[in-house]
Amino acid sequence: MDKPQGLVLASALTLALIALAPLLQPPWLLTLLLIPFSLVLFLIRDTRYVSLSIIALAALYGLGWLSTFVFTCSLGIVVIGEVAFRLTGARPVSYLYHLIAAIGVSLAVMLYLQYTAPLVVVMGVVVAVLLRAALRGRDDALMIEALGVAMTMFLFEELNFEVDLTILAAAAAIAFGFGYSSYRLRVADVSGLFSGAMIGIILIVFADVRWFLIMLTFFIIGAGATRYRYGEKEQLGVAQEHGGVRGYFNVFANGLVATAAAVLFGVTGHPAFVALFMGSVASAAADTAASEIGVTGKTPYLITTLRPVPRGTNGGVTLRGEAAAIVASVLVAAAAWAMGVADPWMVVVTIIAGFIGTNVDSLVGATLENSGRIGNSGTNLAATFFGGVAGMGIYLLA
Repeated sequence: MDKPQGLVLASALTLALIALAPLLQPPWLLTLLLIPFSLVLFLIRDTRYVSLSIIALAALYGLGWLSTFVFTCSLGIVVIGEVAFRLTGARPVSYLYHLIAAIGVSLAVMLYLQYTAPLVVVMGVVVAVLLRAALRGRDDALMIEALGVAMTMFLFEELNFEVDLTILAAAAAIAFGFGYSSYRLRVADVSGLFSGAMIGIILIVFADVRWFLIMLTFFIIGAGATRYRYGEKEQLGVAQEHGGVRGYFNVFANGLVATAAAVLFGVTGHPAFVALFMGSVASAAADTAASEIGVTGKTPYLITTLRPVPRGTNGGVTLRGEAAAIVASVLVAAAAWAMGVADPWMVVVTIIAGFIGTNVDSLVGATLENSGRIGNSGTNLAATFFGGVAGMGIYLLA
């Protein structure tokens, strides 16, 4: 456990800055005042990066790039959250204390500055804990966390999307409940828990809970496909590492396009973004099913040359895998149709887009991934992007 003296000093400085920020104008005055105090923290080994994170936020604030609220709330979330994390032993349960502390200081700042945009706060808090989990072990983690939180809050503040507090609270409860269940079932690690929760909140807030349930359909398909004949895949040496436990890389690779589609739909209301969402989710489900189930089929053939290749080769396709991809796309489309998100034409578009996406994954895997230019997450992102764009394009051209 870190020495408490430096942490107490960091907490006191943070609370003082939060109190002074609205009183000292223009912003650069506070930045000048902050520098000598932050240098004191820098001299203390255990708060060196706390100091750098404060300086980074103060510099952005002094340049006028951050509002007073975003600056003070980001500062409180990062520093007070970090203090709570360290003082509780930096264990898995410490992320809960980090979350509670960040929420507490955010509510205090909201009341102090009479701020009424809770979505901005929620996204800042979730990103803070997510980055803390994803970057654990890196010396510069706290600086990256500070910048990530500030930029996220700035983005959502500029977006100025209004959401009912009840809906936001329900979204957070549902998304975190799902994330925690995934963690307990060893389907996701801590970073996967928080990244999944963040995507879930955005889907529910900007679209509605049905979009989250469609994403959940993909998750169930993916988990089932991963466990399909897992022992056999282990013997073949082609099973997912860590038992298929997903981290933030995998979550974002499969869910980033769908999340962007939800935001665009929430802002514009255009049905083309429903097609973008459906196509990307179907592609993610189809690709996972094709990879996990197809690898148990007969000899795969490289999609670019149609020559036989060893099982597990990137870009290798089998008839079983292609069939599994179509079935997965049909399941996603059927779930959307049953919930009233997709009409019959959108169902057809979703199935076609899923098939396109999974084969784009094979093409990218056979070329860019096999040559070492990108990793598996990059391949998945390309598949969901092209599958989503294909779905949107087919929908608009019809």
